[in-house]
Amino acid sequence: MNIFISRGRQLIRYCKDERGSVESAMVIIPLLVLFLLGAQLIVATNMRTIDVALTQSQASERAITGVLYASDEVIDLNSADAFEKIRILVTHKSRAIPSLLPSFIAMISRSPRIDVSGIAVMENRS
Repeated sequence: MNIFISRGRQLIRYCKDERGSVESAMVIIPLLVLFLLGAQLIVATNMRTIDVALTQSQASERAITGVLYASDEVIDLNSADAFEKIRILVTHKSRAIPSLLPSFIAMISRSPRIDVSGIAVMENRS
């Protein structure tokens, strides 16, 4: 019986003991920063992938329809055929990356942005 009582007291003392709480806080804070940095990279990569697809789609659509925006660039190229004119349409898109760790991102660059371009050959409208 005394063994059970002494074991119970040891268990209660062990549960009330706060050793290790400082060490866990020292591990949790860097781990949280590491997690947020990883999430920031995932967000930026996925946003860039989506923006590349959308910008290329817009470039292809505008090259076919001939509807151009002020931000679009049209590049005329020399062709081997004197009667055919080759024109390239370049569209641009830029947007800010949402920041999960604002102070850390500000240390790296002032305004993190995604800049992408879409390129398409313009159709002749004859």
